[in-house]
Amino acid sequence: MLGIKDRNLLAELQRDSRQTTQQLAEKTGMSPSATWRRIKNLEDSGVIDRYAVIVNPRKAGFGLSSMVQVSLARHEQANVDNFVREVLRHPEVLECFATSGEADFHLRVVVEDIDAYNTFLDDFIFKLPGVSQVRSNIVLKEIKADTALPIK
Repeated sequence: MLGIKDRNLLAELQRDSRQTTQQLAEKTGMSPSATWRRIKNLEDSGVIDRYAVIVNPRKAGFGLSSMVQVSLARHEQANVDNFVREVLRHPEVLECFATSGEADFHLRVVVEDIDAYNTFLDDFIFKLPGVSQVRSNIVLKEIKADTALPIK
């Protein structure tokens, strides 16, 4: 369980991870050395997994986003392992979740345009052994895309 100081520190880091240790210390009411130690502990324990830059997909040339539901014909371990291995090789797939319900996997896919998406489906998804059904939902408008956990 995280203490209040760690929670405050994580909230600040999620807001802006480029802040200096001094800035974080001032905002969280700790000394710079205590702040640095807490950050190091959060990194070492895996609470902080990595640091990243949030890129605007459209401004970077990725004009089409799709939520893809994939169902496998059989849940043989070899089919599942192959699917996961192949998904991990494709940078267009930003997120992949194994789910319950109608589909076995939900993917968030980002590509340049509809032609690139069609190529992604034809050359990758439709060729995977064991895939029985694919449903695409093209994102028309992004309403909310947050990465920060609701740390209080």
